[in-house]
Amino acid sequence: MIVSVSVFLISDRVAAFGRYGYPGVFVLSLLSSATIVLPAPSLAVVSVMGAVLNPIGIGLAAGAGEALGELTGYAAGYSGRAIVADQVRYQRMVTWTRRYGLWVILVLSIVPNPLFDLAGIAAGALRVPVWHFLLVCWVGKTVKTTVFAFAGQSLLRVLPLFGS
Repeated sequence: MIVSVSVFLISDRVAAFGRYGYPGVFVLSLLSSATIVLPAPSLAVVSVMGAVLNPIGIGLAAGAGEALGELTGYAAGYSGRAIVADQVRYQRMVTWTRRYGLWVILVLSIVPNPLFDLAGIAAGALRVPVWHFLLVCWVGKTVKTTVFAFAGQSLLRVLPLFGS
């Protein structure tokens, strides 16, 4: 919770990490994903950086950072100390994770959504092996961030057409 509040309070300064290239995108993505529930600006920076640097490199750096950052939710669930306000959605996530396993983690990590924090907490509470969680999360987050990076690159190519 402390990480979440801290990143939220300094989110305008966190976006400045993007100017440091791939390592900056990695750190920004790590910090943004370490927040539980509160929003942070990582996908916007990923899109912009995808227009400036290699989108695949940006996707890999951001995906690794996001996956590692998601370990905060996993650890909260594993420790049993997670405070979940939305018990109905959390219980649904636990049920889905029990039934479908890592497929839930993969799909939710690819699609940008606020439910992934609940999925990480559920995975930790259900004692999904951490390296399984981390690997599947990394694959999904890398797919998502690479798509955002390529979208940023494509947008940069299209914008000059509207300026004439």
